[in-house]
Amino acid sequence: MTKALLKGMEGVFIPVKDPVLSAKWYEEKLGFTVIYIEVEAAVMKIAEKSQTVVCLVKTQNHQPMKFPDNNFGVGKYYNFISHDIEETHKLLVERDIKVNPIGEEGTTRFFTFYDPDGNPLGVCK
Repeated sequence: MTKALLKGMEGVFIPVKDPVLSAKWYEEKLGFTVIYIEVEAAVMKIAEKSQTVVCLVKTQNHQPMKFPDNNFGVGKYYNFISHDIEETHKLLVERDIKVNPIGEEGTTRFFTFYDPDGNPLGVCK
């Protein structure tokens, strides 16, 4: 077996129309913490001990992320991990976020929700 060359993921990049407005939404709705904001991007921490940051990048002629058609049932690029998927789903609904129903495949449970720019994001447990 070959030794792994990589040990994790540093950043997730999400296209947005306005990094300042998007950062406010990610902070208020998802509890992310702003590391810094500039005109072209906002960098945020997902959680206190999370190694991965989310970078909201301003794009011209913005189009929401769209995963290519496939036969595996994947429709988004990113899945965030939840400690309690039912509670997370309930809170997102209460926060007026567009959220799809919880699905499951084997022992994995998951759902998709959408940020203000229409980007599909996932949650799984």
